[in-house]
Amino acid sequence: MSFSPCPPDALAGKVIQEQRDRWERKRSQAGRELVLSEQRYCQQLELVITYFVEILKAKGTLKQDIRESIFSSIKAIHSVNQSLLVHLESGDFGRGFEHFCPQLHHYNVYVDNIYNAQKVLGIQLKKNKAFRRFKKLQEARPEFREHKLEDLLQLPIERIHRYKGLLQEMTANTSPDNPEFQQLSRAAAAVEDLQHRIRSNGRRRQNHLQLRRVQKLLKGSQSQVLAAGRWYIREGWLKVVPAKGSDAKARMFFLFSDMLLRAKPRATDGQKFAGEHAYPLRECTVEKVFGNTKGKGGLLSLTFAKAKLLLMSSDPEDFNDWYQSLSSAVRKLRPESTLVLGREDREPGPLGSAPGGPGDDGGNRKRNMVSNDPGEATGGATSEWDSSAPKRIKEDAWDDSWEASTSTCVLL
Repeated sequence: MSFSPCPPDALAGKVIQEQRDRWERKRSQAGRELVLSEQRYCQQLELVITYFVEILKAKGTLKQDIRESIFSSIKAIHSVNQSLLVHLESGDFGRGFEHFCPQLHHYNVYVDNIYNAQKVLGIQLKKNKAFRRFKKLQEARPEFREHKLEDLLQLPIERIHRYKGLLQEMTANTSPDNPEFQQLSRAAAAVEDLQHRIRSNGRRRQNHLQLRRVQKLLKGSQSQVLAAGRWYIREGWLKVVPAKGSDAKARMFFLFSDMLLRAKPRATDGQKFAGEHAYPLRECTVEKVFGNTKGKGGLLSLTFAKAKLLLMSSDPEDFNDWYQSLSSAVRKLRPESTLVLGREDREPGPLGSAPGGPGDDGGNRKRNMVSNDPGEATGGATSEWDSSAPKRIKEDAWDDSWEASTSTCVLL
């Protein structure tokens, strides 16, 4: 008996063929999932249109403008996806998505309107008894599997997120020589752009809610927090060190993309604040006076055109977070200037303690915007049917829509 090994060329060809077979199996699996999920998605959209949109129109329970505010472009989306499904069921994935992508503007309209839709829906549920009863009856239908209209309105948003993974899987397992490779690649890029739009909308929505929350905290003062282009970054207690000898005073500071707002608790309501000063960050220089020793906080020097602040924190983590947040905000406003300084080699001195109150260590108030992943941005579930926050908002959450304010130092 003699052993004759496979020729090298034959062995290499076998390995290549096995790899191609694996790619084809993965591509086929992703294709089947794409077809099946698209069928379910189109069925779900059809149920929403039939049992909500069309019946509401026939009954006149909601006025046309209100219906359009809630359901937006969902009928156009259903039509577009029905056409896509025909191509997918015939196995023509590339051509299907090539025709589908130019129609994504219907999804743009929908995702841009989704938060307004939620708001209008909430108002109608409070004010319109007939609609409230209608919604409850329709949701009880077995076809909806106990899902609420609020969940159903998220279906197009969730579908976009699902497309991304399936298209990436199909593209990764399609040979570049296959004519469908370029078509699927372009579709994956178009879906990625739409997903970015969804995330951006979610960040803007969360920012708006934060600005409104802070504005309510400052109720009764002249502080105007809501402004176009302004982004909330963080807030918390810091001790203001006076220029001349006296006790440091605890104050609440709200940091935004264009200003730092100083406030004090209102005497009549400890949960509200009265604005004292708004400091424009465009004119600011940030200097770390000291703050290098473990177990201690630090002292920040902020210099403005018409004012200077010495701010102290005895919490080292909180102090470093304030320093990083302020430095980053200033750099974004004036990237051409050197505005952030540090005295890293200075010998740290002992930190004085302010009288007990909201600025003391155990009473620190730190509330910040929670960053959005795609699921959070839509507020929907992760399937098609089925506190503590970070110390500061992530920088990229306000990079895309940066519009600096030109406010000046104001006594409020």
